[in-house]
Amino acid sequence: MRETGSSKTALSSIEMIRLHLSEAFTLEPGDVIATGTPAGVGVAREPFPEGLLKVGDVVRIEIEGIGELENTVVDEPDGYLVPEAEESLAWLR
Repeated sequence: MRETGSSKTALSSIEMIRLHLSEAFTLEPGDVIATGTPAGVGVAREPFPEGLLKVGDVVRIEIEGIGELENTVVDEPDGYLVPEAEESLAWLR
């Protein structure tokens, strides 16, 4: 395990995050809101952690009593750009 944390140490409460997001999005049952990491983990760690996420790594989140979500990191296809990046680069064409 690389990181572990609790919403108890978050800068904003889960309710405040939910209220803020619901102003811009319709939240549906089953939606997952990934809030990031607690202080002192990830890229903020010293020394800088070697490698961070790489193809084949498994990212797992769990909410006690509700369930877990697990995803395996995959390589991007050649030439792939996220839609927002493609739109923002349109002026280059």
